[in-house]
Amino acid sequence: MSWFKRDKPAEEKLPKLGNGERRVRTEGLWQKCGGCRQIIWKKDLESNWNVCPKCGAHSSIDALTRLKLLLDRGYRQFDTGLRSSDPLGFVDKKPYKDRLRDMEQSTGLPDAIVTAEGCIEGRTVQICSMEPKFIGGSMGCVVGEKIARAIERAIERRQPLVIVSASGGARMQEGAVSLMQMAKISAALMRLDEVRLPYISVLTDPTTGGVTASYAMLGDLNIAEPGALIGFAGPRVIEQTIRQKLPEGFQRSEFLLAHGMLDAVVPRLELKAYLARALEFLGG
Repeated sequence: MSWFKRDKPAEEKLPKLGNGERRVRTEGLWQKCGGCRQIIWKKDLESNWNVCPKCGAHSSIDALTRLKLLLDRGYRQFDTGLRSSDPLGFVDKKPYKDRLRDMEQSTGLPDAIVTAEGCIEGRTVQICSMEPKFIGGSMGCVVGEKIARAIERAIERRQPLVIVSASGGARMQEGAVSLMQMAKISAALMRLDEVRLPYISVLTDPTTGGVTASYAMLGDLNIAEPGALIGFAGPRVIEQTIRQKLPEGFQRSEFLLAHGMLDAVVPRLELKAYLARALEFLGG
């Protein structure tokens, strides 16, 4: 009789494993904190801008999320069509062109940086945000060109500049072409300084290699997120070179602040308000 028919219980609809056991799918719903090693509900972590609600450890966020965090509602992106031409025809485990294509598909970005114009609590700025998931946030010719163009717009429009770095350094697949971007961007920042426009550099985990050796440390104000790895060569390379044990916390943002290499260490959730006050002080 039809009234005795009913849907199967929910547990009978769960996917079966090889031995017939039923389990609820939980892949991707939880994430282990890199600081306290606690398992955290991923949505709780994302709602807190990837800052652990238990210990305050900062996990990386992508470039577009960074713009959403720092800018008021609504901003305009620039140079979204720039892509690397693979000047060396480089091949490692796969051709560089294939690597670029795969990175664009996985991140939705043409290269490792997003440049935009937007407002930080009502103050219009030119801002560059690096994407750590795009070949480690490495700096190639496209990154250099987009930053240089952002600086030129800042000069033309009399606006302050903010660059958020998250990078493993210069991109080896572009060889000397990537290294040339260090001088190119540094020269552009000199022109910005000559017209007395402020440049604030925000260093996040990690900021290393040629990015640290150029624009990341050239700000009128250099600030970092807590626990960020910042340096040129990595600590393991330095230890092996000098054959000495490095101090506790070496190359972390708090260590650099204590030794005069940074102006401030600011938690992610306080960063927008801090930038707004800094821009007011610098006359941005």
